[in-house]
Amino acid sequence: MLDINLLRTNPELVKENIKKKFQDEKLPFVDEVIEMDKEFRAAKMKGDELRSQRKKISKEIGGLLAKGLKEEAEETKKKVAAMADELVALEQLEAELTAKIRERMLVIPNIIDASVPIGKDDSENVEVEKFGEPFTPDFEIPYHIDIMERLNGVDLDSARRTSGAGFYYLKGDIARLHSAILSYARDFMIDRGFTYYIPPFMIRSDVVSGVMSFAEMENMMYKIEGEDLYLIGTSEHSMIGKFIDNVLDESQLPQALTSYSPCFRKEVGAHGIEERGVYRIHQFEKQEMIVVCKPEESMEWFEKLYQNTVDFFRSLDIPVRTLECCSGDLADLKVKSIDVEAWSPRQQKYFEVGSCSNLGDAQARRLAIRVRHEDGNYYPHTLNNTVVAPPRMLIAFLENNLNEDGTVRIPKPLQMYMGGKEIIG
Repeated sequence: MLDINLLRTNPELVKENIKKKFQDEKLPFVDEVIEMDKEFRAAKMKGDELRSQRKKISKEIGGLLAKGLKEEAEETKKKVAAMADELVALEQLEAELTAKIRERMLVIPNIIDASVPIGKDDSENVEVEKFGEPFTPDFEIPYHIDIMERLNGVDLDSARRTSGAGFYYLKGDIARLHSAILSYARDFMIDRGFTYYIPPFMIRSDVVSGVMSFAEMENMMYKIEGEDLYLIGTSEHSMIGKFIDNVLDESQLPQALTSYSPCFRKEVGAHGIEERGVYRIHQFEKQEMIVVCKPEESMEWFEKLYQNTVDFFRSLDIPVRTLECCSGDLADLKVKSIDVEAWSPRQQKYFEVGSCSNLGDAQARRLAIRVRHEDGNYYPHTLNNTVVAPPRMLIAFLENNLNEDGTVRIPKPLQMYMGGKEIIG
């Protein structure tokens, strides 16, 4: 959510940003907010004046009664009562305008960074850098579910019977590999100075609306029937939410946190052959990284965060590339975003395995997270990035470590988490 002062002082900048994101249908919101804000401030000013007058006139009533001027005192009481009625109407108007302004401000997109490429959708995202040499073996690589089934590591049929499409049972060495990757990711981030968390897996609606847009919420979140609780789609939601309504001391920054959680997503509209199996599913687990920092440090942290993911995948010998999201592909709260994509030898292309985002102060404003400073409180910046999200990451892992005989190599960093195994098969 933008600072309303920006709309007051530079509405053209806000409108130009909306155009860069190809959301022209939101342009009228800027003028609507400006007009409603003027009306709100006028109502507030009049209310403040009335309260001051009422206080002054109320004091006169006692003096009039003391002088025996009962009729004059009664007339003065009527004036005070009339003022009270007018104040109630003004306060109601202020509340209505505040709600309408917030409703529009929540859908006006954040100001994107000047470095973000302009484009309509993900087809215009820009490759930044490749890490590791993409390799394709001489033998044919099966579909990832076929690899898992040959290793007796997945049961989709039972999951369909118990839960429906988009769920899975992992078992045996594949299930162990899944847990090993998460354990390695946890220790990898702890070694880089991040504090490890296991957060709540359900959050209230005020946290949901603070961390994401309504469109994202509608397409992603599962609501708990009869309660003000939602299942998290990523632990970022809980981790940023933990600071809601807090005033942090500046000495507490930066907050560098890494969190494990299961994630639950509707995945509305997900379809297609590459979304079979465990690529796009309703339930998965993830290791996340979250940073709350000073505004002037957020871009430096942004580069550190996506580099952590690159380093993690490269430590497992998986080639990756970074892809900068263009303006039209950025969610409304984001200032800048880079996807990390892993190489798929079977598909002969890269696919997304993580996303790093700088959200500026948007989430902090929505959640009223402030930082105490001697020159006045300010809003910190928040960032998040995926360390790893199996089972999707398992696709890249299995394809890049598959041997011709159907066995799978276990890279050295994972062997201690796999009981010393170097190969599964």
